[in-house]
Amino acid sequence: MKSTVFFAGVRARSPEDNLQNKIMRLFDAAGFPYIMKKGDLTAIKIHFGEQGNSSYVNPVLVRPVADKIRSAGGQPFLTDTNTLYGGSRSNAVRHLQTAEEHGFGRTVAGAPVIIADGLQGDNYREVAISGKHFQRVKIAGEIASAQSMIVVSHFKGHLPAGFGGAIKNLGMGCAPALGKSDQHSARPIFNAELCEGCRACADGCPNQAITVKKKITQIDYSLCTGCGKCLRLCPAHALDFDWIVEVPPFMERMVEYALGAVTGKEGKVGFFNFLLNITPDCDCVPWSDTPIVPDIGILASKDPVAIDQASYDLVNRQAGLKNTLLERNLEPGEDKFLGIWESTTGNIQMDYGERIGLGRKDYQLEEV
Repeated sequence: MKSTVFFAGVRARSPEDNLQNKIMRLFDAAGFPYIMKKGDLTAIKIHFGEQGNSSYVNPVLVRPVADKIRSAGGQPFLTDTNTLYGGSRSNAVRHLQTAEEHGFGRTVAGAPVIIADGLQGDNYREVAISGKHFQRVKIAGEIASAQSMIVVSHFKGHLPAGFGGAIKNLGMGCAPALGKSDQHSARPIFNAELCEGCRACADGCPNQAITVKKKITQIDYSLCTGCGKCLRLCPAHALDFDWIVEVPPFMERMVEYALGAVTGKEGKVGFFNFLLNITPDCDCVPWSDTPIVPDIGILASKDPVAIDQASYDLVNRQAGLKNTLLERNLEPGEDKFLGIWESTTGNIQMDYGERIGLGRKDYQLEEV
């Protein structure tokens, strides 16, 4: 049986068709009012965006989600977890400040903000699953405690996952720093012939795991968390992952964490994917590059695998935009995310998600 994914396009020529009204129609069509009971503490799992990033989901578009939860009897709160790699969201104080600066909070987005893994990322619960890599996963405490959840994801590119959508928002986004580290467990390798000795990797490493002396980079793997920041910073591409060996198991670990995030909430989780500002990078980077395809619309479903598969397909049906990071696979039908990050394949997320029972790849798309 196919999972249903509801879709609303981005075009509008009347007040009835503005994005806020479309979000409310999607909420009802997907049956989200029925996933929460009266009085439920309902998490809105969102990404507040790193300082310097502007492509995260607009809090004005989160407001109708909060309002609909409230009208269904739930008590909504906005939430995310602290980062592994430092930056403007590495602890709850800085994270809350960033969220506020980006417009998230009761006044604009319609709900208070609670950082799910606590002040320094040590508030979590261990959840039992039956996976290839994990038997227990660490899920942020306030997400584990929430009685229902709406996962609001900005669908975009991601290194090394290929793309980030509902599955990544669950797996990486619902884990504390220790859980994020469990998932990465990939270590960069160094090519001395390419190194220019610029020290960008060492200066940018959040864990001081890299030293550079006379164009020789040394990595202390006891300190390295495998976050991949050095790969993005190196202008000479002298640092890389062993993509064949490291990336598929990384993605499987992330999907197993996604399963842990919804375990105990069966039938109590809904998903929105926003196919707007489809940038090459995660909203974790402190910038926003030009979108690689035109805006498409918003999707809603109770199935995280199906909604990511539908989003992936809709993006790939587009003609790629020129003068962006997308320099190949621009034709409709070609894999846009593989066109950006040629060494990773995003569909591992859906394949493995279906295999472990997170959801189904087969879907039917219904326009609202």
